[in-house]
Amino acid sequence: MTIRRAMIFAAGRGERMRPLTDTTPKPLLRAGGRTLIERHLEKLAAAGVQDVVVNTSHLAAQFPLALGDGSRWGLRIHFSYEGPTPLETGGGIKRALALLGDEPFIGVSADIASDYDYARLPREPDGLAHLVMVPNPDFHPRGDFCLAHGRLNDDGLGERLTFGNIGVYRPALVAGETAACFKLLPMYQRAMREGRLAGERYDGWWLNIGTPDQLRLLDAQLSARGAT
Repeated sequence: MTIRRAMIFAAGRGERMRPLTDTTPKPLLRAGGRTLIERHLEKLAAAGVQDVVVNTSHLAAQFPLALGDGSRWGLRIHFSYEGPTPLETGGGIKRALALLGDEPFIGVSADIASDYDYARLPREPDGLAHLVMVPNPDFHPRGDFCLAHGRLNDDGLGERLTFGNIGVYRPALVAGETAACFKLLPMYQRAMREGRLAGERYDGWWLNIGTPDQLRLLDAQLSARGAT
């Protein structure tokens, strides 16, 4: 059985991408002829996902106009508007729980690009979440967490890697939080202490798109790969 629901994190202001994001939300910027978020929608549909929640804040009205109801990808898109100020990733998930349901769901940031096949993700994560980790990029040499025997830790055990902003989450990861706006990092740290945060290493093509230079790099790489 495939994972039926996913969430694309798209609410950020995209400060480092300015001035492009003064008029266009970062997920709707284009590279290789398509918007960043469209690539994720295509991949999620190919993996068997049926419903996708997109959280929005900055220039939120542009998303329904650009994406519609999702039918062009064989998906149902639901928009979770967070107001003029984003609720951080944790708060965004909590606000969207009514749309995500009770089962594990895929979570992916709109501002990455990769060849990772979402169909590889575990239907039932071994713990509260399963995170895809990548080798540390030049801009983040310290990495985020250590991976040893399929478990993530912050104790120096195994190899220190960077979170690739792709994962599977159980709603229970955030369901008990009382704040409306909060980051996921404390949730990860608590789950690691409890031995309930799983992970895997991915060595394939992966890019973070946080600045205009990185967007241009993505466009050049997609052109070189013949992607449209």
